[in-house]
Amino acid sequence: MRGSSRAAAIAGSKALDAALAGGADRRVLGDQLLAVVGVIDGSATLRRALADPSREGVEKQTLAERLLDGKVSAEAIVVVKNLVGQRWATERDLSDTLEELAVTSILAGAEQADRIDRVEDELFRFERIVAGNPELRDRLTNRQGDVDAKAGVVSELLDGKASDETVHLARQAVLAPRGRKLDRTLELYLALAARRREQITAVVTAATDLTAQQRERLSAALQSIYGKPVLLQVAIEEHVLGGIRVQVGDEVVDGTVLRRLDEARRHIAG
Repeated sequence: MRGSSRAAAIAGSKALDAALAGGADRRVLGDQLLAVVGVIDGSATLRRALADPSREGVEKQTLAERLLDGKVSAEAIVVVKNLVGQRWATERDLSDTLEELAVTSILAGAEQADRIDRVEDELFRFERIVAGNPELRDRLTNRQGDVDAKAGVVSELLDGKASDETVHLARQAVLAPRGRKLDRTLELYLALAARRREQITAVVTAATDLTAQQRERLSAALQSIYGKPVLLQVAIEEHVLGGIRVQVGDEVVDGTVLRRLDEARRHIAG
């Protein structure tokens, strides 16, 4: 986001924090904000009107309130009005920020119930399952696919096996990708969860699962590097052969046997 949108997003985050601190139902607020995102995405005229930097903020806030009054909670209206009253560099920045605040509100509900770590882990595992199964991925991401059928697949995979917030967010990611690939949407949700917990997430790819001692040692080593608590998300991939690959954001530390063999081959070939 460019400067004006970054400032607007910060203001929106403060409005959401105030709503949560005021006792708003976090799940309900999140769902209502997602519904507003759907309305904005579905109308180019409305999207332009609410994000138009040439219009006065009060005018845009009045429009938003007129549209939403009686349809969503007072807390949701306050958050939306705060957002549309800001200056946005692009129309997409407004709807993207609103989506992030909605997901954050749902995650805050999980945090309140002391299961946000569980939700993050379950979303990560769901993403890995889909990524590792091309047929499943096609069923969930086919733009011509039946919406109810996709929702049914998510329910089959997660109902009774994952927390309510995980099922809800996974279904949201599948049914409302907003032009993104599914893995990108899930990565966004995971990043928002990590931000909510003020922790860094490290994706660890290994041939076999790590022992408790290995997890503890790796987490401590990464924490000493980054200066923040680190949550490990372990993905098992047999082709790794041995060693581990650790990714933190855009940084990758690849110590796998496969990588070392590839480097050896390149050295011999050279």
